[in-house]
Amino acid sequence: MEILTTIIIVLIAVIHLYIMWFEMFAWESKGPKIFSAFPRDLFPKTKTMAANQGLYNGFLAAGLIWSLLIQDGIWKDNVAMFFLGCVAVAGIYGYLTVDKKIIMVQTVPAVIGLLLVYLS
Repeated sequence: MEILTTIIIVLIAVIHLYIMWFEMFAWESKGPKIFSAFPRDLFPKTKTMAANQGLYNGFLAAGLIWSLLIQDGIWKDNVAMFFLGCVAVAGIYGYLTVDKKIIMVQTVPAVIGLLLVYLS
């Protein structure tokens, strides 16, 4: 169970590192492809805002990676559950405000991770 939990946490961290990269460094090139419903002229105007969002996604990834490095089992689980909870909430908010697909990319994996941490 612990190996599966680690795999899920790593996967979620990698997803958030990717989101960080595209929001901070590829917003104008990748953004219009990912958010095709948004007008193209919106991306240059929102580049700074997207970079700020990317930074927050980087913090989520950092927290999840940090949880994997903690030796104490209780602290490890608490830190993992905190950051997985943050990812789940961010996904719900994104689902409600930006794109319905976000819940599948962020919230569902985070809830699976939360369940795995809780059961392990």
